[in-house]
Amino acid sequence: MKNFRTFNLAVAFYREATAMPLPSPLKDQFKRAALSVPLNLAEGRGRATKTDQLRFFSIAFGSVRECQAILEIANQESSEAFSLLDKVAASLYLLIKKGQ
Repeated sequence: MKNFRTFNLAVAFYREATAMPLPSPLKDQFKRAALSVPLNLAEGRGRATKTDQLRFFSIAFGSVRECQAILEIANQESSEAFSLLDKVAASLYLLIKKGQ
Protein backbone atom coordinates (compact mmCIF):
# COMPACT_ATOMS: atom_id res chain seq x y z
CA MET A 1 0.00 0.00 0.00
CA LYS A 2 3.02 2.28 0.29
CA ASN A 3 2.92 3.15 -3.40
CA PHE A 4 -0.85 3.70 -3.48
CA ARG A 5 -0.99 7.51 -3.42
CA THR A 6 -4.77 7.79 -3.08
CA PHE A 7 -4.78 5.43 -0.09
CA ASN A 8 -1.95 7.34 1.59
CA LEU A 9 -3.82 10.63 1.13
CA ALA A 10 -6.96 9.02 2.56
CA VAL A 11 -5.07 7.80 5.63
CA ALA A 12 -3.62 11.28 6.17
CA PHE A 13 -7.12 12.72 5.85
CA TYR A 14 -8.51 10.23 8.38
CA ARG A 15 -5.84 11.19 10.90
CA GLU A 16 -6.65 14.87 10.40
CA ALA A 17 -10.39 14.17 10.57
CA THR A 18 -10.25 12.39 13.91
CA ALA A 19 -8.68 15.47 15.51
CA MET A 20 -11.34 17.89 14.24
CA PRO A 21 -13.56 19.55 16.84
CA LEU A 22 -17.09 18.90 15.57
CA PRO A 23 -20.42 18.65 17.40
CA SER A 24 -21.07 15.11 18.64
CA PRO A 25 -23.63 13.90 16.07
CA LEU A 26 -21.52 15.20 13.19
CA LYS A 27 -18.25 13.94 14.68
CA ASP A 28 -19.49 10.35 14.94
CA GLN A 29 -20.77 10.25 11.37
CA PHE A 30 -17.69 12.10 10.10
CA LYS A 31 -15.31 9.60 11.68
CA ARG A 32 -17.21 6.65 10.18
CA ALA A 33 -17.28 8.22 6.71
CA ALA A 34 -13.62 9.26 6.95
CA LEU A 35 -12.61 5.71 7.92
CA SER A 36 -14.66 4.27 5.07
CA VAL A 37 -12.50 6.02 2.48
CA PRO A 38 -9.13 4.27 3.09
CA LEU A 39 -10.80 0.97 4.00
CA ASN A 40 -12.74 0.81 0.74
CA LEU A 41 -9.65 1.87 -1.21
CA ALA A 42 -7.67 -0.95 0.40
CA GLU A 43 -10.39 -3.50 -0.25
CA GLY A 44 -10.79 -2.35 -3.84
CA ARG A 45 -7.06 -2.54 -4.42
CA GLY A 46 -7.14 -6.17 -3.32
CA ARG A 47 -9.82 -7.16 -5.83
CA ALA A 48 -8.88 -9.10 -8.93
CA THR A 49 -11.20 -7.53 -11.48
CA LYS A 50 -11.55 -3.93 -12.59
CA THR A 51 -15.30 -4.11 -12.00
CA ASP A 52 -14.82 -5.09 -8.35
CA GLN A 53 -12.11 -2.46 -7.88
CA LEU A 54 -14.30 0.27 -9.32
CA ARG A 55 -17.21 -0.72 -7.10
CA PHE A 56 -15.13 -0.23 -3.95
CA PHE A 57 -13.48 2.93 -5.30
CA SER A 58 -16.95 4.32 -6.01
CA ILE A 59 -18.05 3.56 -2.46
CA ALA A 60 -14.95 5.38 -1.20
CA PHE A 61 -15.85 8.35 -3.42
CA GLY A 62 -19.34 8.43 -1.91
CA SER A 63 -17.77 8.58 1.54
CA VAL A 64 -15.55 11.45 0.39
CA ARG A 65 -18.65 13.37 -0.68
CA GLU A 66 -20.28 12.62 2.68
CA CYS A 67 -17.23 14.01 4.49
CA GLN A 68 -17.29 17.11 2.30
CA ALA A 69 -20.96 17.67 3.15
CA ILE A 70 -20.29 17.33 6.87
CA LEU A 71 -17.42 19.81 6.70
CA GLU A 72 -19.61 22.27 4.82
CA ILE A 73 -22.42 21.86 7.36
CA ALA A 74 -19.90 22.49 10.15
CA ASN A 75 -18.52 25.55 8.32
CA GLN A 76 -15.05 24.00 8.05
CA GLU A 77 -14.29 24.65 4.37
CA SER A 78 -11.11 26.52 5.28
CA SER A 79 -9.72 23.70 7.43
CA GLU A 80 -6.67 21.60 6.62
CA ALA A 81 -8.93 18.54 6.59
CA PHE A 82 -11.10 20.04 3.83
CA SER A 83 -8.03 20.85 1.74
CA LEU A 84 -6.65 17.35 2.19
CA LEU A 85 -10.04 15.84 1.40
CA ASP A 86 -10.10 17.82 -1.86
CA LYS A 87 -6.81 16.14 -2.82
CA VAL A 88 -8.25 12.73 -1.94
CA ALA A 89 -11.32 13.45 -4.08
CA ALA A 90 -9.24 14.54 -7.08
CA SER A 91 -6.93 11.54 -6.85
CA LEU A 92 -9.83 9.12 -6.39
CA TYR A 93 -11.75 10.68 -9.27
CA LEU A 94 -8.78 10.10 -11.60
CA LEU A 95 -8.39 6.55 -10.32
CA ILE A 96 -12.03 5.79 -11.13
CA LYS A 97 -11.88 7.46 -14.56
CA LYS A 98 -8.70 5.59 -15.42
CA GLY A 99 -10.35 2.28 -14.52
CA GLN A 100 -13.45 2.76 -16.65
